[in-house]
Amino acid sequence: MDELIKTFHIEVNLLVAQMVNFAIVLFVLYKFAYKPVLKTLNSRTNKIEKGLEDADAAGKKLEEIVEKEKEVMAVAKKEAQEIIKAAEEQAKANSMSIVLEARNQSEKLLVSAKSQIEQEKNKMLTEVKGEIANLVVLATEKIIGEKLDQNKDRELIEKAIR
Repeated sequence: MDELIKTFHIEVNLLVAQMVNFAIVLFVLYKFAYKPVLKTLNSRTNKIEKGLEDADAAGKKLEEIVEKEKEVMAVAKKEAQEIIKAAEEQAKANSMSIVLEARNQSEKLLVSAKSQIEQEKNKMLTEVKGEIANLVVLATEKIIGEKLDQNKDRELIEKAIR
């Protein structure tokens, strides 16, 4: 062993000092570089996962609203058909003037029902778009890590909604 140390000119004191220095550098890097970077990466991963979960929830809510809209349309159509049928039966029993009046009333009710359905539909879509827009802005802010200006927000919202 002594021959090996003399042959390669190895100084034991210097080797021990270098090992101590390496251990100190390794500890400092672990403490002040590796842990904060790992913490930041985990935090970003969690934010992205939360954003994806929020987007999935918004998509499911949109599907529920579409299904509810279909149900409302079916009920409205059924009610409109029932109103028309009742008006036709009454028209058969009464004179020609009553027939004309009943048809006018049924058309008004149908128009009113369609108008009400359209208003409800527009209201639901506006609410969903608003929620989606907020979720998109939040997800974008989380992913990008900064607040965008109003013009950029509007562009991103319109792209996400379409």
